[in-house]
Amino acid sequence: MGLSIGIVGLPNVGKSTLFNALSGASVLAANYPFATKDPNVGVVPVPDERLDKLSALFEPKKITHAALEFVDIAGLVRGASKGEGLGNQFLGNIREVDAVAHVLRCFADPDVVHVDGDVDPERDREVVETELMLKDLETLEKKRERRAKDAKAPGKPGEEAKADLALYDKLKAALDAGRPARTVPLSDDEKPRARELFLLTAKPVLYVANVDEGQLQRLDADPLVRKVAALAEREGARWVAICSKVEAEIQQLPSEERAEFLAHVGLTEPGLNKLVRAGFDLLCLQSYFTVGEDECRAWVIKRGTRAPQAAGAIHTDFERGFIKAEVIRWDELLRHGSESAARAKGALRVEGKDYVIQDGDVMHFLFNV
Repeated sequence: MGLSIGIVGLPNVGKSTLFNALSGASVLAANYPFATKDPNVGVVPVPDERLDKLSALFEPKKITHAALEFVDIAGLVRGASKGEGLGNQFLGNIREVDAVAHVLRCFADPDVVHVDGDVDPERDREVVETELMLKDLETLEKKRERRAKDAKAPGKPGEEAKADLALYDKLKAALDAGRPARTVPLSDDEKPRARELFLLTAKPVLYVANVDEGQLQRLDADPLVRKVAALAEREGARWVAICSKVEAEIQQLPSEERAEFLAHVGLTEPGLNKLVRAGFDLLCLQSYFTVGEDECRAWVIKRGTRAPQAAGAIHTDFERGFIKAEVIRWDELLRHGSESAARAKGALRVEGKDYVIQDGDVMHFLFNV
């Protein structure tokens, strides 16, 4: 499942440093080396201690984590919606990703000049969000002009066009009030109509407070970090605090020295782990596992996926010829020590086509094509 998160923000907020740390982290998983489709695209493994524990039990030849694609998008400047700077490239790249990690600078550094002179993450967020909303308003205006003609048609075509126009007006009212499209409550009928608009502010957002090493020890008390937390809370969005510089340094260290370095800077794990997991959650993704001596693997699916469609993540034949699935929770499998022991004790459940996969299920699919 190729889902991507775009890293966005103003110039000099630490986007590239963060991306370089992520690309360095990808080297840690042999099955997901840094994959360069373009100079600014990388595939990063999703840390998962459940898969690590299952792999320790089965000692497979190969371990494959779930993965996310991150895109380092060019810095935005005021006027991007009108083509200023790399505006068209910036906006086009955002349109192509599934979600956005908005990096907000919370660190002071005289050697890294802020484009607006001083550090204010709330103002920076407003600059980026305003440009995206202006572009969305332009999109809605063009759509409305074309659809207004269709609303004059008789019967169902005219009614469909009128429903679209009502949605456009609803979204425009929110944007005019300074609220992004993702905050607008939509009915089941409106949701597919809204998806067809490909609005930039409709994409889910994860805010990244980029701090310096000294701030890591006092995140709860730091006024700039608290600004990020407050704006995320107002919007009902997720946020994480990261020191991109420290994260990049961690990736340069030998693995045996990392735990000591993490303790030195007051971290229990790399901040990137939290970022990648938050991105996974932002996209409403979850994992199920297949295990064995050849490979232990995490497969990525959307929450709410049923068994046949989950089987299709492995191969389309598995979905087409789905018969049933044997299921056991990952921790229950660890407790029994092997699939054969779990089967002997009746711990493996048999589920059919209507079973909704749960995060952490270990699956064995039976199919016939």
